[in-house]
Amino acid sequence: MIEGSKTDAATRKLRMGMVGGGPGAFIGDVHRKAARLDGQVEIIGGAFHIEPAKSHEMGRILNLDPKRVHDNYEKMIKAELALPEEERIDFVSITTPNNWHFPIAKAFLDAGFNVICEKPMTMDVQEAVELKKAVEASGKVFALLHNYTGYPMVKHARWMVQQGKLGKVQKIVVEYPQDWLLKRIELEGQQQASWRTDPKQAGAGGCLGDIGTHAENLAHYITRLYIDELCADLTSFATGRLLDDDVNVLLRYENGARGVLHSSQISTGEENNLNIRVWGTDGALQWFQENPNYLYYFQQGEPVQILRRGNGYICEAGQRATRIPPGHPEAFIEAFANIYMNAIDTMRARMMGKQPTELELDFPNVKDGLVGMQFIETVVASSRSDAKWEKFHR
Repeated sequence: MIEGSKTDAATRKLRMGMVGGGPGAFIGDVHRKAARLDGQVEIIGGAFHIEPAKSHEMGRILNLDPKRVHDNYEKMIKAELALPEEERIDFVSITTPNNWHFPIAKAFLDAGFNVICEKPMTMDVQEAVELKKAVEASGKVFALLHNYTGYPMVKHARWMVQQGKLGKVQKIVVEYPQDWLLKRIELEGQQQASWRTDPKQAGAGGCLGDIGTHAENLAHYITRLYIDELCADLTSFATGRLLDDDVNVLLRYENGARGVLHSSQISTGEENNLNIRVWGTDGALQWFQENPNYLYYFQQGEPVQILRRGNGYICEAGQRATRIPPGHPEAFIEAFANIYMNAIDTMRARMMGKQPTELELDFPNVKDGLVGMQFIETVVASSRSDAKWEKFHR
């Protein structure tokens, strides 16, 4: 795919295609809203559903040119490559169930397109390794939607750890409890539950792959620490459910820190209570996704400090991720949009023959996706093992 003139790349909206995100899909709609939030993207076309009729229905809902709406992703790629180079999509967003991430992403990369993909990245580590090779061979941008890294106060927490405000990190506790799978709603035809509890579509991890990977990625993003080994217990509390709905993991990090990771989709009364606590030798942090505009900072014997989004003391990455003044809440859609913003700015830089800045490159990538798949594989192995403690190979 030829990017067009450098001037054109600097001024025009980038052209977005989508695979997945058909009628009634939650996450596909979130992607579309987030991608367009800053006015830098226009949705051109896509293959929105595995059923062609529903794909074309979504095209009508989005008021797209019927010629740019396709029965499947293979036809979409073929049609895009047949267009004049200046009319083709600049990138594709993949919002399908997990089992389609790898073949779709690899096909678009091989065809010369940038890719933004939902997590977990693939179905297993082998696919993740192959996809990493495809990204490196293509030279294209690959962004992974671990959207919680897009929050301004998460970025500030990462900066504080980097600046030594916590001293040496000694303990991490990260949890993500929900209750929406407390009952077997997948048996009632609930679309989101049906594929997430099906090993053929979701992979080896249920709750683990869906939200446990978010918890692991958040802890790594803030602390930059890698897991050395772990001890895990996976449970399916809903009778007959094939994949886990509750995850408990003890963690040992490479720097000697210890951690606890808990994710659950049967925690009665919980909605989306992702939160993290990081304790160091000189200070500690707490952040709660359901109240994301505040970051709590602790020092022994001192009053707690509540740091708030949008203020002048927030780090540069946090300021970049902020759109409105203090006191006006920013949240979930904006965090998604920040992943898109940085990925799109990286695409623009490369189109213009420039090296993207560190701030522009601040989004989860294929390496994070590989670590996520290694995390799933290691947790599953530990849960099945009598020895329990499993070395984390990355």
